[in-house]
Amino acid sequence: MFRKISAASAAVLLALSLASCSATAGDERAKTAPDSNKLQVVTTFSILGDMVQAIGGDLVEIHSIVPLGVDPHEYTPLPLDVRKATDADMVVWNGLNMEFGGGWFPALLESVGKDIDSTQVVESSAGVEPRYLASEDGAAEEMNPHAFLDPTVGLIYASNIRDALMANDPENAAVYEANGAAYLEKIEAIDQLYHDKIAEIPAEHRVLVTSEHAYQYMTETYGLTPGYIWEIDTDEQGTPAQINALVALVRSTGVPVLFLESNVDPRPMETISAETGTPIHGKIFSDELGTPGGDGESYLKMLTFNITQIHAGLTQ
Repeated sequence: MFRKISAASAAVLLALSLASCSATAGDERAKTAPDSNKLQVVTTFSILGDMVQAIGGDLVEIHSIVPLGVDPHEYTPLPLDVRKATDADMVVWNGLNMEFGGGWFPALLESVGKDIDSTQVVESSAGVEPRYLASEDGAAEEMNPHAFLDPTVGLIYASNIRDALMANDPENAAVYEANGAAYLEKIEAIDQLYHDKIAEIPAEHRVLVTSEHAYQYMTETYGLTPGYIWEIDTDEQGTPAQINALVALVRSTGVPVLFLESNVDPRPMETISAETGTPIHGKIFSDELGTPGGDGESYLKMLTFNITQIHAGLTQ
């Protein structure tokens, strides 16, 4: 459920944002002036920025708000983020409660005078059937924002982004349509790769154990059983009850390996490994892309890297 914020709260958040970073630091990040010949697009985090770049190509200039290594669930925008969002022709956000932690995203939109329901503000997950995370009392009430880890949902994201680019830059609609079609074909090929790779995993090993319940959409689509320590990164992490519950699952299923997300503290999963004798196979991506030039540096490479790692670990 989205958290509502008042105008006063938005003003406070913006004030804190502006105070959080010196003007010098803001100037360092703003050395390059925007290209007035390109559509100015702001995205909330790296995965969306990469998808916009893949479809927009040379016609777009992108500023991704949340840096690599920073939690997109709860973030304080910097002065440069405010300026870029003010000047943006399009702002692309995930939705599914990803950017509503602490109210930072609606506060940003309010401060720059953009309406969340306008064609300029694009919810990339529009049309996705949400999955829900369980609260402490067991009720499923909070939307899981990590839909993009499922390639079939990635098709919806890409289609929404393509359509938004066409609507906001109609003169170049044909280019966006062609680029979008080519990009969708690549995601469809990855979807088939997931089906093929998971079919090769022995049925008794089709258990994906990670720190966070980020892979809920993907595991439901492709027939894996999820195991995890915490529901979402903003929750309390690695409590004795959480550790004990996952230790019991690992022992009962006999899953051959465990996985770590690229952006989490490894110690809770290391405890699970020590308690069960089950090795950690390696890292996979969840909330962000890999570093440029490395594994998972794009959305397509991230999806491919994840299934390659999962297949290699669970076919042991």
